[in-house]
Amino acid sequence: MDHFPRIPMYTALNAVQVGTQLISAATVIYALRNLSHASTTAVVLRPWFIALVAAGAIERLAGLALGVSMERDWVVLTVGASVFGLLLSKYHPVTCLKIASGLMICSFPVLVMLGQLINRVSCHALDSSRTATDESICADLLDVRRIVPNSLRAIKHGWNEYKQQTVLPASAATVFLNFNVALAPGAIMTALLMHRGTSPSIVGAFSGLCSIMGLVATFISSSLVKRVGILKAGAAGLIFQASLLSIALTVYWAGSISQTTPLLIFLASIALSRLGHMSYDVVGTQIVQTGVPASKANLIGGMEVSIASLAELVMLAMAIIANDVSHFGFLAILSVSSVAGAAWMFCRWLTNPTDEQRELFMVDPLYQVQAI
Repeated sequence: MDHFPRIPMYTALNAVQVGTQLISAATVIYALRNLSHASTTAVVLRPWFIALVAAGAIERLAGLALGVSMERDWVVLTVGASVFGLLLSKYHPVTCLKIASGLMICSFPVLVMLGQLINRVSCHALDSSRTATDESICADLLDVRRIVPNSLRAIKHGWNEYKQQTVLPASAATVFLNFNVALAPGAIMTALLMHRGTSPSIVGAFSGLCSIMGLVATFISSSLVKRVGILKAGAAGLIFQASLLSIALTVYWAGSISQTTPLLIFLASIALSRLGHMSYDVVGTQIVQTGVPASKANLIGGMEVSIASLAELVMLAMAIIANDVSHFGFLAILSVSSVAGAAWMFCRWLTNPTDEQRELFMVDPLYQVQAI
């Protein structure tokens, strides 16, 4: 993104993302209409499933690239999940996917116009003219013969810079949170609920509530930072999430989520834990931005996103291996352990500060009190 004009790349990536989302929706609709009971091996070898995986991978890459140019994740999570959750509670999944596809198509011109508007409001800050040096860099990046060497060199350079940052534990905590794929709104949780015959209304309400928690967290985190400082706010978010997920895990292992009340407690604990998750997402980003030089912000941020995506991929691979619903408890334990590990790592970092760390956060109430 640093070597290409932002607005054309923004438009192109939006087009790619919408296109791959439509392909994904089409393949899922096809599967819902035509797929009968089949083994996992038989499903993964079918052309429509391969197309679904490929489209999902490309869509994710486009989304990550868009995150570099335009920060919009909380908007997408809140509005998208809430709307789809509401639709799912009222209509058949195929109907919901058709409506979602229509919304995707309609959203594309809106996104393009908003990108142009942002550029005009910011006095064309997103416009960039490539010099001769930049053109040679772009040509080098697009050279198919050098993709592998360039990629390996970029990964090595990014990793070396990433592991040397002062705020590494704060960034690593964000990575650890991505190991939580079971006790979070997503495909695995939806599959569990559907397998247990949970009402679509409850599934939709759960999805919508989780997304609303993300919006609420942006306001709570701001207030919390003002009251206790950015470092304690980060610790509070992680501890809050770990505590509520522990409650959800306990309820699940009690074996009673087939009943309405325990099920609602289980889902409510997970939904409320998103407050802690999204609060730390906001606070953790501020902490990393404070500790990383502006010249390395893109490099460190990109490396963090890459490692976080790798962590999520590892957990999803484990979910594929342990594909029976009876193995959900194992995935849930791993999820809670990862969040608890993130909280422990971050709190340990706070209680054992280095001189450089104290200097970076000298205005934070935590270190001001310790200094007194």
